[in-house]
Amino acid sequence: MFQVFYLLLLVYITILVTPVRGDTFTFRADRMSGGRASGREITVLTGGAEVRSDSLLLKAERIEIHGDNNQFIDCTGGVWGRDEDKDILFQTDRLRYDRKLKIARLEGNSTLEDKKNDIVAKGRFIEYDDQAEITIFQVSVRLFKDTMVCRSEYAVYRRAEKILDLSGFPVVFKKEDEFRADRIRVDLETDDVTMEGAVSGSIKD
Repeated sequence: MFQVFYLLLLVYITILVTPVRGDTFTFRADRMSGGRASGREITVLTGGAEVRSDSLLLKAERIEIHGDNNQFIDCTGGVWGRDEDKDILFQTDRLRYDRKLKIARLEGNSTLEDKKNDIVAKGRFIEYDDQAEITIFQVSVRLFKDTMVCRSEYAVYRRAEKILDLSGFPVVFKKEDEFRADRIRVDLETDDVTMEGAVSGSIKD
């Protein structure tokens, strides 16, 4: 049996729902609908939609919440998020967050900003693993830090170690210097660059 309920337009709601691993989970929106079809429970938030899961805050034009104990959060349209504990911001076209695994997947024009480490990174696909503190970037990857710019088709950012691994036609620009190789590792604390395979570059005195 399908059940749908609507809340009054422009009436904000804040609801505490079943936690995942002790997670505090609240949401609010201008409009909310929900239902159960084929055993699938879903809650749809539209109009100023906002979800908070522990230290992660998500905002979007539309947010869907589903899965056992509201495990999955799907956001579309002007998605904005912040990990308040780590001071990481991100913007994207579409996002799915797994509250159990604490993994966010961003698709479309996506940007992640690690304000603590003064890093801004962009890509068409970003997977942010909050627990492991590892972020994977794919397709048209660009990372900016001070005067350094890194580009590649694939990158892994290990936040705890402050290490960036680049592959897929990687190139690093440091002021007027340029470095290219099959694989490049950047120490984001010292800005040291390590290259492997088909190494080339130019350094201006």
